[in-house]
Amino acid sequence: MGVLTYTDEHTSPVPPARIFKASILDSHVLMPKLLPDAIKSIQLIKGDGGPGSIKQINFDGGFAKHQIDEVDEKTFTYKYTLIEGNGISDKIEKVSYDIKFEGSTDGGSISKMTTTIYTHGDFEIKEEELKAGKEKVLGLYKVVEAYLLKNPDAYV
Repeated sequence: MGVLTYTDEHTSPVPPARIFKASILDSHVLMPKLLPDAIKSIQLIKGDGGPGSIKQINFDGGFAKHQIDEVDEKTFTYKYTLIEGNGISDKIEKVSYDIKFEGSTDGGSISKMTTTIYTHGDFEIKEEELKAGKEKVLGLYKVVEAYLLKNPDAYV
């Protein structure tokens, strides 16, 4: 098994509590509303939303199942593992994500995401595939950020 780990960091003018609530805790409501052409629905198929729960994201062209590993509303930390669906194949066993939102000196936030990809055998992921995945994630954050900036009373 191969393991590839990388970390990305993004800054936002939105405070960590707001962006955590919107993008993590309320993602099942907000994401299909903001991205109806891409995300059809998000539903909990096992558990109560805490560790061990499984969340299914239904896309126009498939689905992804996430196992929630940790949710901490005090430290704005969220850890989950992609275990089935789009992104998992005979080459990729699972993908783990560790997300943390921290306050920045300007009142906004810094989001840090560590992604760990577990591959079968000696399969190597191409740089352009990694870049495309990173751009999708950044795009999701930018959509949530834009919504929160336009709606200053949301998720306060």
